[in-house]
Amino acid sequence: MAHMITNSPSLPAEIENHGTRLWWKRLGWMGFLFFLIKGLLWLVTPGLLLYFGLQ
Repeated sequence: MAHMITNSPSLPAEIENHGTRLWWKRLGWMGFLFFLIKGLLWLVTPGLLLYFGLQ
């Protein structure tokens, strides 16, 4: 059965819950990307320092 939009009092709460969930999902992705880039920089930086420091 298809989900129908009705004039129920819980409709604004459902919309608000969807928006909140969407922001948490975005925040999760931003956190993941932040720590991924940070981790990669921690791996690359010492190598670059050694490479350019020995020349």
